[in-house]
Amino acid sequence: QVQLVESGGGLVQAGGSLRLSCAASGRTFSSYAVGWFRQAPGKEREFVAGISWYIDYSDSSEGRFTISRDNAKNTVYLQMNNLKPEDTAVYYCAGKTDTKSGLRRGYEYWGQGTQVTVSS
Repeated sequence: QVQLVESGGGLVQAGGSLRLSCAASGRTFSSYAVGWFRQAPGKEREFVAGISWYIDYSDSSEGRFTISRDNAKNTVYLQMNNLKPEDTAVYYCAGKTDTKSGLRRGYEYWGQGTQVTVSS
C-alpha cells in the first residue's frame, strides 16, 4: 500500500512557474511508475506526465513541464514553466507497480490533489 500526498499548488500569473511535489510512503516507491494527471472543472481527467524507467509527456506539457524523482526522498516532482490559464486544474499524482503497460493509465494509487490556478 502506498499513500501519496501532493503539494505545491497555488495561484500564479500566466508565464509563471510552479513545482508540484508528490510525496509517497512505502519503501518500494522507487520501483513504482508515477504519473501526474489534472482535471479542470467540467472536463475529464487527463494525463500530464509520467515516469518509470522512461518518461512520457502529453502534447500540452511537452517542452514546458518536467517530471523528475528523488528516490532518497520518496518524492516525484512536476516542474511547470510558462504556465497558461488553460493549465488551471486540480493536479493529481498517481502510482502503480506495473511499469510495462505505459504511463498514461492503469494507476492503483492516487493522491488527494492540489489546485493550480493560472491567471491571465
